[in-house]
Amino acid sequence: MDVTEEKLNFIEPETIFWSIFAFMWVVYIWETYLSQRQKQTFQKTKEVPAPLVDILDKETFEKSRLYQLDKARFGFWHGIFSQVESTLILIYGVIPLFWGISGNILTYFGFGSNYEITQSLVFILVTSIVSYFIDLPWSLYNTFVIEERHGFNKQTVGFFIKDQIKKQVVLFAILLPILSVLLYIIQWGGQYFFIYAWVFALVISLLIVTIYADYIAPLFDKYTPLPAGDLRKSIEDLAASIAFPLYKLYVVEGSKRSSHSNAYFYGFYKNKRIVLFDTLIEDYKPADTKEEDGETTDKPENEEKPEGEELEEKKKKTGCNDEEILAVLAHELGHWKLGHNLKNIVISQVNLFLCFFLFALLLEQKVLFEAFGFYDSQPTLIALLIIFQFVFSPYNELLSFFMTMLSRRFEFQADAFAKSLRKAKELRTALIKLHKDNLGFPVADWLYSAWHYSHPPLLERIGALEKTE
Repeated sequence: MDVTEEKLNFIEPETIFWSIFAFMWVVYIWETYLSQRQKQTFQKTKEVPAPLVDILDKETFEKSRLYQLDKARFGFWHGIFSQVESTLILIYGVIPLFWGISGNILTYFGFGSNYEITQSLVFILVTSIVSYFIDLPWSLYNTFVIEERHGFNKQTVGFFIKDQIKKQVVLFAILLPILSVLLYIIQWGGQYFFIYAWVFALVISLLIVTIYADYIAPLFDKYTPLPAGDLRKSIEDLAASIAFPLYKLYVVEGSKRSSHSNAYFYGFYKNKRIVLFDTLIEDYKPADTKEEDGETTDKPENEEKPEGEELEEKKKKTGCNDEEILAVLAHELGHWKLGHNLKNIVISQVNLFLCFFLFALLLEQKVLFEAFGFYDSQPTLIALLIIFQFVFSPYNELLSFFMTMLSRRFEFQADAFAKSLRKAKELRTALIKLHKDNLGFPVADWLYSAWHYSHPPLLERIGALEKTE
C-alpha cells in the first residue's frame, strides 16, 4: 500500500481532477453520438421491415416510431441538463459544500465532527432530496407528457405524488441502515476490511432479492395469486417438466401505473415465484377491481357501452394468449435452467470483491480527496463516492459493455431453450405482440444496439428462432 501511495503522490490533485472531468465528457460525447445515430434510424426508417410486413401493421409501426422519437428527443435534452449539472457540481465544489452543510446541521443539533457516520447519513439525505427535486420536472414531463401522449401512463397526479413519497421513504429506510453498517465495517474492520465489506454486501444483496417481491414490491403494487384455470395449470405443468421448483404464482397489477408489460421469476432454492404483469395477460380481469386509493372506479359490468366504444376496445386488444405466455415463461425459465442467473451473480460478486480490494488500496490516498476539494478531512463516504463513481468510471464503462454482450448471448440461448420445448412459433408471435403493445421499434442502429441493448433487436431474435426451427 505504501508503494501505491508513493506513486499517487507524484500526481497532482489537479491532474487527477481534470483527467476524471475529461473522461466524463468523453463518455457524454460518445453516448450522445450513439443516441443521435439511433435517432436518425427512427427518422429515416418509415417503412415496415420486410420480415414483418405481414404481421406488423403500418399504423402501429408509425406509432412506435413517433414514440421512440419522442423519447430520443427527451433523452437528448435531459442528457444535456444532467451533464451541465454534473459539470457545475465538479467545477464549483458542490460535493465538499454539501459535506460542510451536513456538518453544520450536526453542529446545530449538538453533534461534533467525530460523528462521521451520522454526518454521512445527513449528507446522503440532503443531497438525495435536492437531487430528487432538481430532476422532478423531468420525471413529471416524461410521465404526464410523453408516456401520456402515447397511451402508457395510467397514473393520476395524486397517485404519482403518493407513490413518489412512498418510494423515497422506503428507499431511505433501507439505504441508511445498510450504509451505516458498511461505513462502520470500513472504519473498524482493520487491514482486511474489504473482505468483511464484500461479505456484508453479498448478504444484503441476496436478502434484498429474497424479500423484495414479498415485502417491498407489494407496498407499491397489488400482488394476487393467479386464479385457478387453464393458464395456471399449464404454467405449473411447464415448471414441473423442467424441474423448476415453483412455489407461488402471482399476477401484479402493473396496469395501475403503466400499460407496459413484463414477467419475471425470483427466489432461491425451492422457493421460486413467478410474477406475471396483468398487462401481459390477454383479457385479464382482476378479481377485485375496486381501487384502494379511490383514484379511479370501474364501470359496472352490466353497463352497456356504445357500439363504437366496443369496437375501439376490440381494436386495442393487448397482451398474449395462454400459449404465448407459456412461451415467454419458457424463455424466462430457460435463464434458470441454463444457469444464467447464477453466472450473473458470480460475475457481479467477483467484480464487487475486486472493487472493494482496489478501494482498500486507494482509501488512504490524500491526493484523491484534495482533487475534489477535501483538504482537511478524508470522510469514508466521500472516498466511496470518489473511487467508485469517478476513479472506477473507465473500468465501469468497459464492464457495462461486457455485461451487455453477455446478456444478449444469454437471451439467444434462452430463446433456443424455449424452442427446444417446441415453443418457437408461440415465442415469435409473443415477441411481436409485446413489441406492438410496448411500441418497441423493430429496427436499431447496429452500433447503438451493440453498446446499449441487453436484449437483441426483435429482427435478430426472430431470425435466430427461425434458424433453429
